[in-house]
Amino acid sequence: MVRFLIQRPIAVLLTLLGLLAFSILAIKDLPISLLPSIEVPSVVIKIDYPNNPARIIENNVLKPIRNELNTLKGLKNIESTASSETGSLYLDFDYGTRMSLSYIEINEKIDRLMETLPRDMDRPRIMRVNTADIPIIRIQVLPRQGIDFIELSELTEKVLKKRIEQLPGISMVDINGRRTQYISIQPNQAQLMALGIDEATLRQSIKAANQELGQLNIKDGQYRYFVRMANRLNNVDEIKKLPIRNADGTIVPLERVAQVALAQQKTQSYHLYNGQEGLVISVHKQTQAQMTELIPEVEKAIEYFKADYPQADFYLTQNQSELLEAGINNLSTSLIYGATFAFAVLFLFMGNYRLPLIMGIALPVSLLLSFLLFKATGLSINIISLSGLALGLGMLIDNAIIVIDNISRKREEGKTLIESCIAGVNEVMAPLISSVLTTLAVFIPLVFLNGLSGALFYDQALSISIILGTSLLVAFMLLPLLYKLFFSVKKEEILQDTAFYNTLLKAYKKLFYWVWEKKTPVFIVLLGLIPLSYWYLNQLDTAGLPMLEKKESLITINWNAPIDVESNKNRVAQLIGRIEAEGISEADIGINQFLLASDDSQIEGAEIYFSFDDMKHKRLNDQLIAEYISTQYPEASYEIRDAKNAFDQIFDNSSIAIKAKLRDLSQAELISKDRAEALHQALDHLKTNPENGKGFIYDQSIEATINQDALARYGISLSNYKQALSHVLDGMLVTEIKRFGEVTPIRISRNNNNLNNRLQIAEIKGNNGQYYPMSQFISFDFVNAEKHITADATGIYQALEWPNMANKDVDMTLKAVKKVAIDKELNVRFNGAYFDQQEDLKQMLFILSISIALLYFILAAQFESVIQPFIVILTLPLGILGALLIIDLSGSTLNVMSAIGIIVMLGIMVNDAILKIDTINRLSKDFFNESGVKRAAIEKAIFKTSEIRLKPILMTSVTTILALLPVVFSAGIGADLQKPLVFAVIGGLTIGTFTALFFVPLAYWFLVRK
Repeated sequence: MVRFLIQRPIAVLLTLLGLLAFSILAIKDLPISLLPSIEVPSVVIKIDYPNNPARIIENNVLKPIRNELNTLKGLKNIESTASSETGSLYLDFDYGTRMSLSYIEINEKIDRLMETLPRDMDRPRIMRVNTADIPIIRIQVLPRQGIDFIELSELTEKVLKKRIEQLPGISMVDINGRRTQYISIQPNQAQLMALGIDEATLRQSIKAANQELGQLNIKDGQYRYFVRMANRLNNVDEIKKLPIRNADGTIVPLERVAQVALAQQKTQSYHLYNGQEGLVISVHKQTQAQMTELIPEVEKAIEYFKADYPQADFYLTQNQSELLEAGINNLSTSLIYGATFAFAVLFLFMGNYRLPLIMGIALPVSLLLSFLLFKATGLSINIISLSGLALGLGMLIDNAIIVIDNISRKREEGKTLIESCIAGVNEVMAPLISSVLTTLAVFIPLVFLNGLSGALFYDQALSISIILGTSLLVAFMLLPLLYKLFFSVKKEEILQDTAFYNTLLKAYKKLFYWVWEKKTPVFIVLLGLIPLSYWYLNQLDTAGLPMLEKKESLITINWNAPIDVESNKNRVAQLIGRIEAEGISEADIGINQFLLASDDSQIEGAEIYFSFDDMKHKRLNDQLIAEYISTQYPEASYEIRDAKNAFDQIFDNSSIAIKAKLRDLSQAELISKDRAEALHQALDHLKTNPENGKGFIYDQSIEATINQDALARYGISLSNYKQALSHVLDGMLVTEIKRFGEVTPIRISRNNNNLNNRLQIAEIKGNNGQYYPMSQFISFDFVNAEKHITADATGIYQALEWPNMANKDVDMTLKAVKKVAIDKELNVRFNGAYFDQQEDLKQMLFILSISIALLYFILAAQFESVIQPFIVILTLPLGILGALLIIDLSGSTLNVMSAIGIIVMLGIMVNDAILKIDTINRLSKDFFNESGVKRAAIEKAIFKTSEIRLKPILMTSVTTILALLPVVFSAGIGADLQKPLVFAVIGGLTIGTFTALFFVPLAYWFLVRK
């Protein structure tokens, strides 16, 4: 095949140019995203039920929904949290469940349940969790001086939202902080009593005036007309003039007995930007959209908004495309430095300027062809696939160096140019194919990990497979052709090895002879290092993501006090005022209005985002905030952490390590506050004290007791009293004005008097026709009640939580909790991130064992030996040891990125070992045919292989290390993300090069020579 291609250079080059043209078209059409679109097997259901406590929401709403959804196919776990006015259900499914069908089934079950759920509650909101749901940017909309906030809310909802949604690539626009209005009717009780009109007459008159006739039409000859009421209510003025008839027939306008005006709906949330109240627009992209093109379109739209709507100021914040740009910049940097260092190393070792030029053509060609395969396989350009592409580039350089060096060596042996190209490629073709297959055997099985990790590894494994596949095609087809075209000159013009390499070769030979003389003790020492890697692996700290230097903080606060959202806003504004450095702040206060919000937002809670100019100000202000909250509001619970970017949200490692779910089965009631304190006292001896879960948090509330005997004495039914009490405390919805999709509620509202005053004024009619103050039938007491009620598939539970715990302390903690639970007559069940990690670890070990088995079978087939593959496998722990050593010395952790670096480093190590063993096998056969002495032939083959394979092994390792080295000295989130990966590759290749040069020959001698 190589001969065929070399003899037809024009056809090959024209075909290549055609493929490159298609590749350029594919790049323009490839979707660009921050993360791959992954269907996360989770669903969140949000409940909004205003003016109802947690117990009512649990019993009347969440419990029926849990019972109904328990039968869903593939349901792994269901959890719910009931809070004041809100509730949430979290459904986790087995990975691989068809979520589109599950989503439909959930909606059908909810629809069937709606008849049994409270009628005054809105339909639950059902949200699927998807990586594409992460917003790409936020738009701040702030009113200027004198601008009405309700008008700005309408502008944002009806105009700005729709204009942004019209941009190509936008999937959804979400808004928080908006306000709405309603028509308020405040009855004048004195006027009503004087005219003998009760509120029921008032409500009935308003309803009757706003009714449609329904499906009414009349026929006039051959024509038929629909009839609508011309006197439906349309505005406040019409409502004011609405006639009200009293008992004696007197008619008065409504405005005489009630105050009618537009009013703002009850506010349950605020959004602040730099302390100023405003709205925030969260922008979400379509899966196939290119983020790098979409963000400039949003920025352009904002400039139009500034010109068209001078009543508001607009700002862009939390741009998530910065991570993607960092990934693209890292890839560009790797390409530039990789090409530069490859040129320098090739020139340093070979001294021929044509060789770097060949490399300079091969690298971009391989990359462009990879993007064509990206398009064919449906991959997008994202952080994960780019990471795989960047890692594959290092291995692409290795293949090119090996082929070029082997062709040059054949020419030095005296072969013709064409014969050198053919023999040079054919000689290394089998080991290079085998090395790629072994690399894929190590990496691809990770795709079968359960959950999100496996889905993310899919993009990386496929991108690495693509770049390795194209590198082989380029190495076998394009490189020999380019070599022939560049070196179609006289043989004497071929440059020999440089003085630098000859000096290096002499030093290596001396060291190798010294090692060979002491081969037994050296081999024993190297073998002794293998178990050391396992020990080191258990000593390193683990984490989901590397520690990124972030200048953004996120403060989550719950004031743990029965305050309204206005007081919450004032507290947050005061807190923001404590910041001593310039920066950006955003605050979402109260109950979130975002449709895709899956967190448990509450009236007395808030999330505050700060972005600072540098880490010094971030640390200073984090400390100031903590001191201020602890001093001013000691009852508040808060958490200060680095603000999450989209990558953090995918690899979220903030789950509770151990959660002990406790239930009092004997009484079927919640565990009291006193018993909870006793539990803590019984567990005081543990190294890590537990924290109270949501179910153990209590709040002060008012408990109302109705005197039913007094009601019966005056002939007042309990249901009528409760209904009247509800109307007195919170007013009531009478009807709605609907025009062209707009809905304006009409409500009877109350003065903002305190509770006792309202009840003193309000009266209820007894059976004798007399009116009595409602206050004489009810009494109020302040009590501590549960703030949240947590439950799962088996019912209500209350949990003790350990957010973090060392693995060595887990068994002791579990035993202690079980003993205390038995003593307190409680049932206990455990779950948490620790158990998930143990399950993932077992699965990882199983998959790695499969990878090693695949690696062994591939090598056994290539070497036709059952022993030689063990030499390659024994090199892996030594490389891992070098990687772990550098990771530890750099202060990093064993995380997702460093693990990827270790895997790719092993692939490069395997390449060198395979190539060396293959060469020893081939040369030992030739020398055995010459001498007939096997032992001597093997020793001579080992020495010859060590000499001729020194150059490609050193060049591949040095070029890879030097290409990655600039990342170590770079700054920014992109570099911080890649540094653990770079440390792992550099550490592993440093030891791996030593292993390939010394350990592989020694292992071959002791294991194979017989």
